[in-house]
Amino acid sequence: MKKDYYEVLGVVRNASLDEIKSAYRKLAKKYHPDIAGKSKEAEEKFKELSEAYEVLSDQKKRSQYDRFGHEGLKNVFGQGGFGWSDFTHFTDLEDILGNVFGGGIFETIFGKRSGQRASRGADLRYDLEIELIDVATGTERQIMVSRKETCQSCSGDGSEKGSGRKTCRACDGKGETIQSAGFFSLRRSCGQCGGVGTIISNPCRICRGSGAIEKKRQIIVKIPAGIEDGMRIRLVGEGDGGENGGPHGDLYVVIRVREHKLFLRDGDNLICNQPISFIQAALGSEIEVAMIDGKKVHLKIPQGTQTHTVFRLRGNGLYRLHSSHKGDMLVKVIVVTPTKITQEEKELLLKFEKLHGKEEKGIYDKLKESFGFVCV
Repeated sequence: MKKDYYEVLGVVRNASLDEIKSAYRKLAKKYHPDIAGKSKEAEEKFKELSEAYEVLSDQKKRSQYDRFGHEGLKNVFGQGGFGWSDFTHFTDLEDILGNVFGGGIFETIFGKRSGQRASRGADLRYDLEIELIDVATGTERQIMVSRKETCQSCSGDGSEKGSGRKTCRACDGKGETIQSAGFFSLRRSCGQCGGVGTIISNPCRICRGSGAIEKKRQIIVKIPAGIEDGMRIRLVGEGDGGENGGPHGDLYVVIRVREHKLFLRDGDNLICNQPISFIQAALGSEIEVAMIDGKKVHLKIPQGTQTHTVFRLRGNGLYRLHSSHKGDMLVKVIVVTPTKITQEEKELLLKFEKLHGKEEKGIYDKLKESFGFVCV
């Protein structure tokens, strides 16, 4: 039975990320096979610590573990359980152990000789532009990404098929040279082979000795409803391939939301301007308002509505990210004054002005009687 991850690292269940990292730093230095001895027990203990750190330092994985225990991580690590290909914190590992072990931590992890260091591939970025309707409904997009992958011709070795690598004579294949001075010894990366331990005498014609080639790859990106401009979607393992068996980096898709012609976003709410006629505003009316998804909602305009009055249509805005909650639609009515009128319409408006003027005059007279003056 697997041990509890919190017990493995010796931290409490509500430990902060800094406390978890500090505990891992201390134990990883103690149980790293280069210190504890290159035995099966040391490697398993170090792997156990790294598995616990992988889960507890990742907010999503930690949440799944807290709710469902080890069963909740089956889909994360697969049927075979945690493997070094699942470890995503190589930068942290280098930061924690790199200075102590001269950057040779990956040789123990991946079983490589000193110098043939496995390294994680680079992270990539892709800017994806979407429409506001995509924010309202959520969507999927297919993108084309160019990334580095292992050269199939040389299987990442870098040498032409059949030629192979030659052992570096300068370091005798160790990838480093040692200079002794009294009680001290200084290790340096071999300048002849660059710390690899081997030399390519006949580079691969396809990758020119790099062991990797650029390939275009189609990737489906799932965009959740409610996503905001500038947010990033992380696709684990979709970045550049690693060297010498190292894992792929990640792909970060940065979302850019285009401005809409009719709707303005305000958090979860949508704002739109709705033109209405002078008659509709004066007498009251019922109008149809178009929503972001194309549907229409009826809105009652009360008699005497003034321009720039805002009406709230609850639940007709945008979804909040990763939630079933929806914001509102804020409809600002704009009273439109006609630019062309007929003679008959003009006469009717003048008649209305006279009638309305008498009503206002009566109000002015009453104010004048009360206060002796009227501000106009």
